[in-house]
Amino acid sequence: MGTHKQRQRQEELWYRRDLAEAPGHPFYRRLNEVLDEAGFDEFCEARCQKFCHWKLGRPSLAPGMYFRVMLIGFFEGIESERGIAWGVADSLCLREFLQIGLDERTPDHVTISRTRRLMDKSTHQEVFGRVLRQVADFSFRSWVPIQASPMT
Repeated sequence: MGTHKQRQRQEELWYRRDLAEAPGHPFYRRLNEVLDEAGFDEFCEARCQKFCHWKLGRPSLAPGMYFRVMLIGFFEGIESERGIAWGVADSLCLREFLQIGLDERTPDHVTISRTRRLMDKSTHQEVFGRVLRQVADFSFRSWVPIQASPMT
């Protein structure tokens, strides 16, 4: 065993070009399809326009990404912004849901919290209400009743 000062840095064990794509989670893949089909990002940007100043300060999360981050917290049962930030940074399927590459930084808890505080309660309710309606609409459209086969 050597000391910390004498330790030499080892060559990279993994190379990005050798990493296969994560299969993702079917729920999050389908949810992204439903949200994209409904124009979710454009809807969020339109509703959050009054809260964003695109030229001042540190850039915040895009509204569509912010609300997807909040959906992750809801669906994963994570009640803190730190927990959501950690989960996103640690999970390949959540990165895929947010469309964040392996070489990109994930949102930290401070950015998530600051973005949440910028928006009022009614905007949150409006966006999440739309998500629920879109998912319910999709579920209704894709539901096919099972036909009972006659007994022979």
